[in-house]
Amino acid sequence: MPTPTATTEYLNLSVSERIQLVEDIWDSIAAEGSNTVELSQDQKAELHRRVAAHRADPSTAVPWEQVRSKLFPSKP
Repeated sequence: MPTPTATTEYLNLSVSERIQLVEDIWDSIAAEGSNTVELSQDQKAELHRRVAAHRADPSTAVPWEQVRSKLFPSKP
């Protein structure tokens, strides 16, 4: 089990270094194969429902630029 120091050491990294760390971790998980993370039947059903709803009315999709501007508003 990691020590408390090791688990928070990432906080000393810059934002870009932390983003790279997350990407590296994600890539390592993905490299192990798609069967390592299983979705429940409810999760699969929800994904299918959302895809069907989008296909039925694609106009309800929100462009990434709009989502990003709400998540990260410009600072004056």
